[in-house]
Amino acid sequence: MKKLIRFLSVCLVLSFTIFVSSCSKNDNNNNTESLLTENEKADLLQLREEEKLARDVYLYEYDKYGLSIFSNISNSEQTHMTQVLNILKAYNIQDPASSVQGVFNDEKLQTLYDNLLVEADKSLLDALKVGATIEDLDIEDITVFLGRTSKSDISTMYESLACGSRNHLRSYYSQIVAYGGTYSPLYISEDYFNSIINSSNENCGR
Repeated sequence: MKKLIRFLSVCLVLSFTIFVSSCSKNDNNNNTESLLTENEKADLLQLREEEKLARDVYLYEYDKYGLSIFSNISNSEQTHMTQVLNILKAYNIQDPASSVQGVFNDEKLQTLYDNLLVEADKSLLDALKVGATIEDLDIEDITVFLGRTSKSDISTMYESLACGSRNHLRSYYSQIVAYGGTYSPLYISEDYFNSIINSSNENCGR
């Protein structure tokens, strides 16, 4: 009888330990998101779809005009999307991005996407200006997002994406000039824009 009681006691202790451990793991998973402020979470969700917008517009432009810059930078934007997704997963945040090209959960981004395609349809030069506009917007938004996070992993990701966007802006601007056009920034300052286009491509951590 004593052996039976001892055996049952051990079983109860083991069961309780496993239960507590399991609950602790679940709590940690559920609370990961709570490590972020509302601004940090909103910024990440927006950026995930904003990078998708860039990729989807460039894919559309490549299909229409066949210029390699659109294909090359769309591939880079896919990498950017993955970088943001990795952060979302790390903080247990559901991915807002649709798997369908040209479809967005953020209504403002959906409207922007639709409007950008209208501009891109006008001519190749207009499509290049659309590319510059997207990168212009990305740089401005990421600059704002950087000022609203205290997380080193998120900051590092933002800085990498901003670096890539500056390189993309340089590429689009050089093509715009080559095709006889001009571009003035809509989002970042004129001084910042000039400092970007008058400097060489960056390594972006590579």
